[in-house]
Amino acid sequence: MDSVEDQEVEERPLINSFKPSSNQKQEDSHSPPEQPCKRTATNLLSRSLLLLLEPFQWLQMLSSQLNPSFIFGIVLVYGLSQGFSGSFFRVVTDYYWKDVQKVQPSMVQVYIGLYYIPWVMKPIWGLFTDVFPIKGYHRRPYFVVAGVLGCVSALMVALLGKLPIVVALACFIGIAAGVAIADVTIDACIARNSIEFRSLASDMQSLCGFCSSAGSLIGYSASGFFVHHLGPQVSLGLLAIPPALLIVLGFVIHENRSATLRPEKKKAMENLIAAVRGMHKSIKCPQVWKPSLYMYLSLALSISTHEGQFYWYTDPKAGPAFSQEFIGAIYAIGAVASMLGVLIYHKTLKNYPFRNLLFFVQLLYGISGMLDVIFVLRWNLIFGVPDSFFIIVEQSVSHIIGRIRWIPMMVLSTRLCPIGIEGTFFALLMCIDSLGSLSSKLGGGMALHFLHVTRTDFTNLWLVILIRNILRLATLGLIFLLPKADQSEELIPADLLTKKLDTNSNNNVEGLQLVSISDKNEAYIGA
Repeated sequence: MDSVEDQEVEERPLINSFKPSSNQKQEDSHSPPEQPCKRTATNLLSRSLLLLLEPFQWLQMLSSQLNPSFIFGIVLVYGLSQGFSGSFFRVVTDYYWKDVQKVQPSMVQVYIGLYYIPWVMKPIWGLFTDVFPIKGYHRRPYFVVAGVLGCVSALMVALLGKLPIVVALACFIGIAAGVAIADVTIDACIARNSIEFRSLASDMQSLCGFCSSAGSLIGYSASGFFVHHLGPQVSLGLLAIPPALLIVLGFVIHENRSATLRPEKKKAMENLIAAVRGMHKSIKCPQVWKPSLYMYLSLALSISTHEGQFYWYTDPKAGPAFSQEFIGAIYAIGAVASMLGVLIYHKTLKNYPFRNLLFFVQLLYGISGMLDVIFVLRWNLIFGVPDSFFIIVEQSVSHIIGRIRWIPMMVLSTRLCPIGIEGTFFALLMCIDSLGSLSSKLGGGMALHFLHVTRTDFTNLWLVILIRNILRLATLGLIFLLPKADQSEELIPADLLTKKLDTNSNNNVEGLQLVSISDKNEAYIGA
């Protein structure tokens, strides 16, 4: 047994090793102290790198939990087909109706409302994709159909000269139909994944919103340049590019082929009847029809005044006479603001209950609309605020609030879908939203017409916008239709969630987006 002295001798070097020697103290006294600025800069750099890597880590997490093909489909459909095409289409067609066809703003408002007809028909597209496969595939052929329809429509209006108004309107509706069909296919998968991965529902809608806003940023930024240099009609030819990529997507996207390549007509009709019955049963449920009614009325009551404001923006006498490039630039700034709205929602608001969140967002939506009244009455000039600065602020505020308002309503829509008909039922809910948008466009066109807002007379434009804002605030009285539940809770009865329809014969058909990576790898190994 060691003595106490031996133990002290053995421990003494260990104790002294933590204390600097006199020589070390002298050397340290001559070494320069660590600079606080350098530490701060290093910490700032590391935080910046983490911030930059966070979106990629988030995408990696979604890809690991879901299928990478599903993520790619969202980026292509929401980013390029809806985001880029939708924004580019909006600006270019506005100039097309104004400068090429020379149509009154109230009529253009009605024409734009007709663009929503393919979106109103989304339940029909959903039934086709769920019940009627082509060559054993439920998804691939409809991407190809959407791409061909969009390509042909865009090239016709761009290459055939000045078309009659009816033909041009039909082409524009064809472009919208191509986008709507592709949207139905990806939305069905989003609805299914939102049911199976409830904790990721908000993340999926955030990804959709971000891709849409990023695509809109590119489309708005490029639209003014191309309209100025090529003219609105030739510029419409660029809208053939996104549908062409949808055709490619239809050939390369992974989807398991159905074992039954020629389903019996009787079986298909049985599936169709079962899907319609399931939709009817679901929409009768109070937990479903009440939120659906709110979503329709919140859109319909906010009548659209876009065309009247656009004509006023570009008028050299009554308005600020914004150039084509600046029109595209302010819309692009709005797209950036939309991305900021997605970020705000994703970081701070996705855990709030539906009713509380949408109440305050709708309140801000109505109040922020008063900025348009101030701008049209030119009160900003009285306070010394330039037109260019004011419109940038107005676009930023309205797009941030609009995006925060849009995402929870999409999350709510996915929460209302029963398993088995989730694709068709989500399409039905989006049809209700499209009907709300159509009603908004038609209501705005009627208001512009009855208050005599024309291509050159904008005297009552401020009154139309004021009526719109009052209707937005009146929607707050319908907030009781929304559920109080959190955004991750189940909202519909369990029997609707568990009952599945036999839309896929013997479960042989699985869309690429509906299986996890591990399941797909096991399928390949088993094959």
